[in-house]
Amino acid sequence: MVEAQGVAHGAALAELVIESVRRDPERSMFDHVRVPWVDGPAKPMPDDALAAAVFPSGRPLSPSLRAWLAFDTGLFERFGWFAPDGGFAPRPLDRLAGDELGEFWGECYRSVADGFPECFLLPGGSDSRRVLAVGEPDSAGEYPVLALDVDDMPFAGLMYPGFDVYAAEAVGLVRHEFESYTDLADDPVYGPRMWEHARHRFAGELCHEHFF
Repeated sequence: MVEAQGVAHGAALAELVIESVRRDPERSMFDHVRVPWVDGPAKPMPDDALAAAVFPSGRPLSPSLRAWLAFDTGLFERFGWFAPDGGFAPRPLDRLAGDELGEFWGECYRSVADGFPECFLLPGGSDSRRVLAVGEPDSAGEYPVLALDVDDMPFAGLMYPGFDVYAAEAVGLVRHEFESYTDLADDPVYGPRMWEHARHRFAGELCHEHFF
């Protein structure tokens, strides 16, 4: 079960994350590997750039991403979100998987890549990866965070309903003991949003598994 400080979604939850990070911005997001939330001074996106920012598809930033970028762009810069001209640089799922996990595994994701054309790497995982997948948003205006795993067979599944919940879990505002990647689908607070993404992106399922 999730334990959270109240029930919050989207920008409201992201603002709670930012409030927590401000108290110790260079602490690590994870215990097993050092990934600071902010590496050096925070670098907010300028107001005019943030107001005009959209993804290459024309889809808007989610509320939590907009809130975070108003605080800092550095985390996303470190994980390859931006092109040299400062615009967003998404990758289709198969290319991201190939870049991160190896060309063989990238080829394995090709059959499902059309459903995930705008993906961005997030910190997290060791053999697995965390990926924000822009597309149809949920009722909070958020895009899902997927887990990619190639232990035995390729897997792509819903892990968080948005960057808001991903960041809140990483900072400790949302606590959940994951027994499987898709466990949040059973949560009374964030599960409904997981199932919205399941309908939009996975034909009513929570993952694609063992596909070629």
